[in-house]
Amino acid sequence: MKFKGVVITLSDKGYVGQREDTSGPALIEILSSIGIEMEPMARILPDTHDMIVSALQESIATGYHLIVTTGGTGVSPRDVTPEATRVVIEKEIPGMAEAMRAASMLKTPHAMISRALVGIVGTTMIINLPGSRKGAVENLAAIQPALLHALKKLCGDPEDCGVPVHGAHHS
Repeated sequence: MKFKGVVITLSDKGYVGQREDTSGPALIEILSSIGIEMEPMARILPDTHDMIVSALQESIATGYHLIVTTGGTGVSPRDVTPEATRVVIEKEIPGMAEAMRAASMLKTPHAMISRALVGIVGTTMIINLPGSRKGAVENLAAIQPALLHALKKLCGDPEDCGVPVHGAHHS
């Protein structure tokens, strides 16, 4: 099963060319390496609620299976990525967001102020990641072991979700 993905970088400074986007390219490289057919360049948008909602809706309509956002997940007044994501998703996947925060907490207490969420709409998964390259890569690593399985299930894979535990007996 082939999955298509896109990265959307949310940064006021990046949008006007005052900051280089390093997280977007890093995420594209990682996701491509696990077999997801990624758009070669991240879209860069300002931290503007309506523009984020529109970009997410366009990406869903285009048929992407995975939309990864980077930036806008903190508590600054301009951080509105989770609110914009919540407008378009049908269901949240709280375990993935919790796993990202738990992994980040091992590295910095600031992880507890992340409001990133993961959700789905139709056959599309949206993942909010922090804006820093380091934070984005570390958060993606936390959920990467379950990511392809989640995408397969989202797209209707009938295979059982249970992973056999070595030595477990099934009746």
